[in-house]
Amino acid sequence: MTDRFKNAIILIAMIAQFSPAFAKKHPKKPTATAITVREERLATAATMYAHRPEAMAFADDLAERRDLDREAVRAAIAQARRLPQVERLILPPPTAQAKNWRAYRARFIEPVRVAAGLRFWRAHADTLARAEAETGVPAEIIVGILGVETIWGQQMGTFRVIDTLATLAFDFPAAHPRATARQAFFRDELEQFLTRAQRTGTDPLQPRGSYAGAMGMPQFMPSSVAKYAVDFDGDGTVDLNTPADAIGSVAHYLRAFGWKPGVPTHFQVELHATPAQLDALLAPDILPSFSAARLAELGATPEPAAQSYGGPLALVELQNGGDAPSYVLGTENFYAITRYNWSSYYAMAVIELGLAVRKAWEAHARSTQTANEPVATAAEPRRER
Repeated sequence: MTDRFKNAIILIAMIAQFSPAFAKKHPKKPTATAITVREERLATAATMYAHRPEAMAFADDLAERRDLDREAVRAAIAQARRLPQVERLILPPPTAQAKNWRAYRARFIEPVRVAAGLRFWRAHADTLARAEAETGVPAEIIVGILGVETIWGQQMGTFRVIDTLATLAFDFPAAHPRATARQAFFRDELEQFLTRAQRTGTDPLQPRGSYAGAMGMPQFMPSSVAKYAVDFDGDGTVDLNTPADAIGSVAHYLRAFGWKPGVPTHFQVELHATPAQLDALLAPDILPSFSAARLAELGATPEPAAQSYGGPLALVELQNGGDAPSYVLGTENFYAITRYNWSSYYAMAVIELGLAVRKAWEAHARSTQTANEPVATAAEPRRER
């Protein structure tokens, strides 16, 4: 047993000292300071899963099924704390908010974030180029995802992952409309997290992430780490807090979900459909289901490039609050991005942020090239390109 898990057991024993049974055996008149410390420790103990039978039963079952060290798994879950803040954050808003693509877009495609994206691209241009060459996923899509998710590592989350996953596994709020399914999902994620921690020899109490347990620059859930994360820098470990592994893992993820090299993400469309036709067009949601010819029959005329495209397309509706919606035709690559986050608004933000950063990168490359050109002299006239 490692030292960290021995320390965990010692901590649990210390917490048990403040139980009523221990107090009866060791009566002592407490001072005011002692009362304060005791109350604080009792409050801490009350939020820990060490005293939850179902949590310990989960640990025993996990250890047996996955052939893990039982005491180590129990010690890890015992030190997880229930976080009421996470329970509140996971709930949908109390009142439905009108979707607004323009407002959503403005949060991501703005000068400060684009400038940060340019710095990231400049620093990791070779790694991005290698990821694109190996997987076919364009550098701007990888950059767009990392920019939307964490601003290229600036905001990766401050919650202990063990706490968030335990809270959502054992105390998922019943008020959520899909509480049963979501709680089962987070139990699976907690299982993946603890399994990987033990098999890689990492401390399960150290990783931090979002209120839903997503980790690293690309905000992978534990199951995605297990399936899609790669050691792209070749140092022998997978670390999604490092740019190279984050870049390679995002590219690998999209490739695994059907990214088709060389295929655009979307096309423009001119819409003149009747209400009934529009209902038919939107029925498959964002799953590409129509040929360009069938779209035209239903009142959605694709741009010329889309008319010669042989793959399936989806009519994607982006609402703009009280204004008229925007529409694009999503390809299978648009759909692949939504497998990362099941939202057409998210996918468009990734695409447009990545494109904005690519344009900034290309402008930077042009300016650098111009600055490095030799100054023309009378003896050596400047050549026209």
